[in-house]
Amino acid sequence: MIEGLELWSEFNVAMVGATAALAGLVIVASSVNIAEIVKTRSLTARLAAGIAALVLAIVGSGIGLVPNMSPAWFGILLGFAAVGAGFFQVQATRAIFADHDPAAQAKLAKSIFGFLPIAAYVAGAVVTTVGHPAGLFLVAAGCILAIVTGIVVSWVALVEVLR
Repeated sequence: MIEGLELWSEFNVAMVGATAALAGLVIVASSVNIAEIVKTRSLTARLAAGIAALVLAIVGSGIGLVPNMSPAWFGILLGFAAVGAGFFQVQATRAIFADHDPAAQAKLAKSIFGFLPIAAYVAGAVVTTVGHPAGLFLVAAGCILAIVTGIVVSWVALVEVLR
């Protein structure tokens, strides 16, 4: 086990509960206008990436609660989860840059914003794989960034669809 991982158990429990509730709320809120959301490929892809980031936070925090997890397995599992979420962000980035709507602005910023939690999780995965406890702070940053990006992307999708 990574030295000090047990000290993060309360954080991980809180993050699993918070992100699971938030992901559920995002899905329910978006389902209200899903017919309009799916008309815009970039909104659909960004919303999927936002939900994937929240799922990454759930999975990452859940993995942190597994007893007697070795540093290598903790990092490897985090890495796989981050790659899975990264797939959705890549698809969102492609959709953002394919959007030819003149109102679509700040394409690069929108794309980079979505990669922030994934990058933090990947960095945390690498650092924890080698057994360094500093990786846990990167994982925590990734979790918080996932919540922030999930909320912002969801809000944007829900507002944009009504314009």
